Amino acid sequence: MDELDVSDGFDVHDYRHGLKLLKEDRETMALENRAEFACPACGESFEKLFVSRRRENTFGNPDSPICLVRTDERLLLLTH
Repeated sequence: MDELDVSDGFDVHDYRHGLKLLKEDRETMALENRAEFACPACGESFEKLFVSRRRENTFGNPDSPICLVRTDERLLLLTH
């Protein structure tokens, strides 16, 4: 299982072959993990990925465990 590499930032285009775009606006995007990529925080496969350039984000009540990963430019929220 390949892990998302965030060591030098995160470029979603490097993983487009395995991530399905669910929703996108100017500063955020939501994607579904179709290739069983591993989470860069815990190493386990994740279900969905939320990527944001915003400084503030609000989330509902997740039904499953989540991991957060911060790069210099983006916040990644991964649901398991």
